[in-house]
Amino acid sequence: MNCVVLVGRLTKDPELRYIAGTGKPVATFSIAVNRSYVNKEGKREADFFNIVVWGKPGENCANYLAKGRQVAIKGALQTRSYETQNGDRRYVTEVVAERVEFLESKGRSENQAPSNTGFEKTFEPVGLDTGGFQALDDDDIPF
Repeated sequence: MNCVVLVGRLTKDPELRYIAGTGKPVATFSIAVNRSYVNKEGKREADFFNIVVWGKPGENCANYLAKGRQVAIKGALQTRSYETQNGDRRYVTEVVAERVEFLESKGRSENQAPSNTGFEKTFEPVGLDTGGFQALDDDDIPF
């Protein structure tokens, strides 16, 4: 089973490109994810992950996300390799996203400094109710 779930902040704006021949959109960006512990100096370290989002969700990421925005990513870890112009083989490990959730409104990320304390009472995730659950329309329920 290959399943990755991450919550972090974008380290730069997403880059959107279209695949030659097919025109299929793909967005790429990286996120910083805080570790659950602090180091010997009392500072929290972070890990950085490259994210790839295909199709319409990729276009949405490029249009609505920016550096500093918090997102939740669900996807699969994938490794690929390519050859440089010098003939060297390079390996890249990235998360291919199946689902991307925007966890805060645009105004919050631009006007307030990020908090390391987790969810706050004033925090309202986009598309989620105050309990943190996805709001569903009765027509979306399959039974």
